[in-house]
Order: sequence, then structure tokens, then C-alpha cells
Amino acid sequence: MSDLADLSALAARERLTNGDISAAELTEALLGRIAAREPEIGAFAFLDPALARAAARRADDDHARGRPLRALHGLAIAVKDIIDTADMPTENGTVLDAGRHPGVDATIVHRLRQAGAIIIGKAVTTELAYFAPGKTRNPRDRERTPGGSSSGSAAAVAAGMVPLAVGTQTYGSVIRPASFCGVVGFKPTHGLIPRTGIRLLAAPLDTVGVFARTVVDAALIADALGGYDPADPDTRPLAPPLLLDAALRDAPATPRLAFVRTPAWDEAEPATKTALAGFAAALGKACAEVALPEVFDGWLSAHRTLMLAGMAHNLADYYRRGRDYLSDRLRAAVEDGMKIGAVDYLAALDLRAALTNELDRLFVDCDAIITPAAPGEAPRGLASTGNPVFAGLWTLCGVPAVTLPLLRGPDGMPIGIQVVGRRGEDASLLRTARWLSVTFTRSG
Repeated sequence: MSDLADLSALAARERLTNGDISAAELTEALLGRIAAREPEIGAFAFLDPALARAAARRADDDHARGRPLRALHGLAIAVKDIIDTADMPTENGTVLDAGRHPGVDATIVHRLRQAGAIIIGKAVTTELAYFAPGKTRNPRDRERTPGGSSSGSAAAVAAGMVPLAVGTQTYGSVIRPASFCGVVGFKPTHGLIPRTGIRLLAAPLDTVGVFARTVVDAALIADALGGYDPADPDTRPLAPPLLLDAALRDAPATPRLAFVRTPAWDEAEPATKTALAGFAAALGKACAEVALPEVFDGWLSAHRTLMLAGMAHNLADYYRRGRDYLSDRLRAAVEDGMKIGAVDYLAALDLRAALTNELDRLFVDCDAIITPAAPGEAPRGLASTGNPVFAGLWTLCGVPAVTLPLLRGPDGMPIGIQVVGRRGEDASLLRTARWLSVTFTRSG
């Protein structure tokens, strides 16, 4: 039964729907994988096998009674431990929230349960989703970082403990760990997925994202999460896109791709530069190199302003009641955020709007951008979560991004190709990402 743990989410859903396997069998296989690998990986902040088994039995009872099967029927999912769960603690990666039981599900957890998913456990986050690492190790090499802040979510998928996981990104916290751990990471358009019941850092930047083994699996779970929530002002009262349908459809024509080095190119490792340039060249006429206008050079300062000011606001209570329990880096970030004035904050928002408009003009001539997901392979050592610089620009602009585990570095560790789409065109981006993944796999 251990091979069941290796099924993709879509393959598992098909077998569950057909009655070839039960939710209980699938859950037991995943719990077995967790028991085998969790001691060395440390992906979970909380795990209760009894809860998971009970949820699986309920799913099987529904099936036996002939009730309509829902989109995520019987699929086990790990949820980042800054996302509230009524039946599990949510401790936000800090001793200041030790033993915290919110009692109410976050909106996305409610949606997961409504879609038939089994919340198998809470995945490790860095301290308050910033930079101080948790206990998680990279499943590809336990002496390397898994990235952050969604470290446990990425590692749980990479280790085969779950087929799907949920994380968040304020800088690079989905794209970077997905690249380091060699899985698919999808950060949708800002505001597509609501954040009610999630520990925020900076509202203009915070975005819920997902981890999966394939692009279509990422689309499957994102479909269940997206849509308007009146409690989150950044969501919109519009019908969400049909992401899975789009990801499963073949592209009507060869996508037009732009290879963008970004202002952070000098921070990429030599092997990454060579691999990305080679990848772009292998795409032939489907890909052309495009330089971003000079105005993009100011993105890092704008991102820093919005992030630190947001942290000073959203983490003020932690700072007041327990600043001595915060890491030096987090405490310094909150203090720096307190010094940011309204004029600078508003200027950062203006620059964000200007950059988004520039990207809209770029996307007139291309369907997606390809760029590094991270500077290189996951760094050795566990004291840092690595550099998120290649994800931050796209987070600032609120555009959707997918990282595909298509390249390998000099040590054989994964390096992600980041594929970036136009704001609001998540469905088209996922279709392009699947085309890239299939095309490269066949040719590579």
C-alpha cells in the first residue's frame, strides 16, 4: 500500500472516485510515509493521525452512501501553521503563540473541508512567517535548507508525505522553497485566494499559494481555494477562473515567452545563469530575451517599505508583549517598519502600480515570462532559508507565478524555472506552465 503515497493528487482522485481505493487506504499510506520520513525531515508542527483517520472514514461513508463526490474527496493536505484550524493548534512558528487554539477555521481551510479534503496536519513555518528557520530539513539533502517561510509545506510534498500543501508568500515563501525542494509551487494573482484567518505580515503582498507534484495538481487545489470573501478586501466579487480545466487543455498555439533576467540577475549563481540561458535557447523562436525598463530597478526598496511597514502594524502585539522572545532579525524588522513614514509608504504603492502597468505592456507581446525561481540550489546549512530575491518583484506586482522543477544544479539539486503571467490570467499561466513542463520533459 506504500505506493499509494506516490500518487499524484489527480491520479489519486480518479482512483478514489472509481472506488479502486478508499480514502482510509490512501490516508493510511500517507501516514505510513510520514512515520518513516518525518523524524528526519521535520515537516510538521502538528500531526494527529486519529483526526486524519476519522476524516477519511467520513469521506468513505459519504462515498458508500452515494453522495456526490467533491473536488478534493479523500485527498490529504498539509496546511502551513499560520493558517487557523478549528481542530488543531495554530502556533505561527513562535513561542508567543504556543498552545494557541483559534477555534474557527480560516476561510481556505473551510473551503478545503467543503471540497472533501482531509487536513492531515499543520506544516512548519518560520517564525511568524519571516526568516528565522524552523526545524524542517530539505528532503533532497537533509544538510540543506528547504527554504522558507513555507518550509514544512514544500518539504512535505517533496518527501511524499502529502500530494498537496498550502503555504503563503509575502516575499518568496512559496516559489523559493518549491525550487529548493524540487516541487511545483504556484503563487496566484494577489487577491485570488482569501486570507481571512491567516496571520498576515503585509496585506499588499501576502498571497496564499500551493505546493504540488504537478501543474495540474496545483490547479486542482487552487480551484477549491479561490473566490471572493467579503472579509478580505483584496478579493473581488468575481467568479474565480477554472484553473484545472485550463491546465488540462492544450495550448491553442505555441506560447510566446520572454526570458527576463530581472534586476537581481547578478545574484544568480553561475550555474543558474548558464542553465536559464540554455533553457531559453532550447525554446528557440518561442522565447525571446526581454529587458525590463529602468523603473524596475526600484522594486526592492518599494517591496521592503511595504513589507516592513506591514510587519510593524500586524506584529505590533507580539512586539509589545514579548519582543525579547522574538528573533533579532524579526525584532529589527518590526523596529525598522515603525520608522517608515506615510509618504514613503504611499510612494511604494505608487511604484507598485507603475510596475504593474509596465508589465501589462510587456504582456501584450508575450504570454509568460521565464526567470529564475532562486539564485541556485538550496544552500547548505540550516541557519538560513536562502535568498528570495527572484520571487519578490512578482510578489510586489501581484502577478501569478509558477515554479517548475525542471533544472538541476552542479550538485544534482533542483533549480526551479519560474514562469510568470499577467495579473488575473492565472488560468493561461497554468496552461503555459504545463506546456513548458511537458515539452521540456519530452525533449530533456
